[in-house]
Amino acid sequence: MKIAIIGAGNVGRTLGLAWAGKGHEVTFGVRDPAAPKSSALSDASNGRVSVLDVPGAAARSEVVVLATPWTAAKAALSTAGNLAGKVVIDCTNPLKADLSGLEVGLDTSGAELIASWTPGARIVKAFNTIGYEHMSGQSFGGQRVSMFLAGDDASAKQIVADLAQELAFDPVDAGPLSNARLLEPLALLWIDLALRGGHGTGIAFQLLRT
Repeated sequence: MKIAIIGAGNVGRTLGLAWAGKGHEVTFGVRDPAAPKSSALSDASNGRVSVLDVPGAAARSEVVVLATPWTAAKAALSTAGNLAGKVVIDCTNPLKADLSGLEVGLDTSGAELIASWTPGARIVKAFNTIGYEHMSGQSFGGQRVSMFLAGDDASAKQIVADLAQELAFDPVDAGPLSNARLLEPLALLWIDLALRGGHGTGIAFQLLRT
C-alpha cells in the first residue's frame, strides 16, 4: 500500500519506518526534503522510504497519516492538496501546550475539525492512545494492545485495522468519527497516567473480552 506520512517526528517516524519494514511504499511529506534530517529518514530505513514535500507525498499515496503536533495540523493539511477519496489517519491529539487538557473536546473533536478541513477525505482516528515507543509492533508480555479506530467509512476503517494488525495491535472499532470525542480524552488519560501518575510510558490500554 502507498502510505504518506505527514510529520517526521516521533510518531510519524516510528509508524512510517515500521510500515516500510512490512513492505509498504512509504513517503514522508516534509517542509524541506533537502534538509539533513530528511536524508536521515531514508538512511534509517536503508533507502526503503522516500522523502518529498507534503503535496508530493500526499498525491502519490492512498493512505495519508497525519502525525504532526496539533498546532501544525491545519497548516500541514492546507498544503497537502486535494485529499478527497483518500484514507486519512488522524494520529493527533488537540492538547494544550502544558498537557493539562484539550483545546477542543466533548462537543466536537480534533478529528472532526480535521474532517471539516479536508472535504471528501475518509478520516479515521487512530494511533493516538499510546506512546510512540510502542507503535512499531512491540507487545506487552505477549498481550496485544487495543488500537481504537473511529470513523464514518467502514472500508477506510478496515484498511486502518489491517495496518494496525500488521504492527501487532488488536484493532477495535470504536464507532463513528464523533467518538473521537471519547478517544482524545482517553489519550489525555494515558498522558496523565504516564507523566503525572508515575507509571511511565510503558503502559497501554487493552479491551478484554469474555
